[in-house]
Amino acid sequence: MNPVNYLYLAALLFTIGATGVLIRRNAIVVFMCVELMLNACNLAFVVFSRMHGNLDGQIIAFFTMVVAAAEVVVGLAIIVSLFRTRHSASVDDASLMKL
Repeated sequence: MNPVNYLYLAALLFTIGATGVLIRRNAIVVFMCVELMLNACNLAFVVFSRMHGNLDGQIIAFFTMVVAAAEVVVGLAIIVSLFRTRHSASVDDASLMKL
């Protein structure tokens, strides 16, 4: 397959993720859309790395996966805390978590 096709796929996945972040109100769906955007960026990094014949993009993609794993831990803790206090996973209720 042509590497440009992978770049089109990465752009499509990023667009779907950005649309989900902007449109949806459920925190879990927004969270999954952010993860989709990060995976699209990883795909683009790996494709550019492959096109240029070095490992820099793959190393950046690896570090992006590490950051995404940390984001999962913190993000899910916030979502669980929000759900326990408000019995809803709506993003609109997140501003109500102030002390």
